[in-house]
Amino acid sequence: MTQPETRKRRPQQVYTLVVEVGRKTGDGLPKGATGAALMVYASGVDEDEAVRETVAILKQADMAPLDVTGYGTAEERLAQGQEIEADERELMDRALAENAVIVAQVTPFFDKA
Repeated sequence: MTQPETRKRRPQQVYTLVVEVGRKTGDGLPKGATGAALMVYASGVDEDEAVRETVAILKQADMAPLDVTGYGTAEERLAQGQEIEADERELMDRALAENAVIVAQVTPFFDKA
């Protein structure tokens, strides 16, 4: 009789992502905006999973993700010399506890016509 293989679960981590979105009907962006940048904290076992989950959630919210830039975990950011404020850490902790994607900031883009 063979023993069932036991996989070691990889722990969830929180990744900081910036997602650029275009316009789509019902996206909730301000009138006249051409798109936006979203600062997101997303949990995942790796950054690829965090990106996939973020894109899926944004699409469900009628947004049009165009590009995602990953900035790593809190530990990776601290190692690069970045500072993480208490309110940012709180949102990261919430994303981890809730296994969630949290949009922390939305910066709309406008043409300078």
